[in-house]
Amino acid sequence: MRIDRLDADLIRLLTETPQLPVLECARRLGVARGTVTSRLARLHEAGVIEGIVPRVDPGGFGYGLVAFCLVEIDQKIGHDEVAAALADAVPEIIDMYTVTGASDMQLRLAAHDAEQLQDVLDRVALVPGVARTASSIAMRTHLSNRTLPLVDHVAGGPGASV
Repeated sequence: MRIDRLDADLIRLLTETPQLPVLECARRLGVARGTVTSRLARLHEAGVIEGIVPRVDPGGFGYGLVAFCLVEIDQKIGHDEVAAALADAVPEIIDMYTVTGASDMQLRLAAHDAEQLQDVLDRVALVPGVARTASSIAMRTHLSNRTLPLVDHVAGGPGASV
């Protein structure tokens, strides 16, 4: 799908203020309400926007430790089965990917502290199909969920401020 400057500006606006009403979006963008509504519908249908929800920072409710966990799985059990079991058993998993390379999956985890992280890693290791794990703790977050520069790039460069 082609994203134009108006799409990019609408995405930026709703990323920065997720609960902004359509009418206010239209006012700030200088377009009709129907234009915003149809653009949002098109972006949703194309899979560009998966949902408009607030971004949650686990650190805001005490889960300030972020760690990454590489998971090797038993090759006799499929990735999807292990992924579903991990998601069911470990609510501290924030992101989960099947990856290429030395491991099979990569997880991003949140914990209160190192002691709780150890508990989380122990629960990951106990999931059927998990053969081995390796983890590292994030010391500082420089970027997270950074999509707006890509949206601007696809739309033809940075746009006017909204």
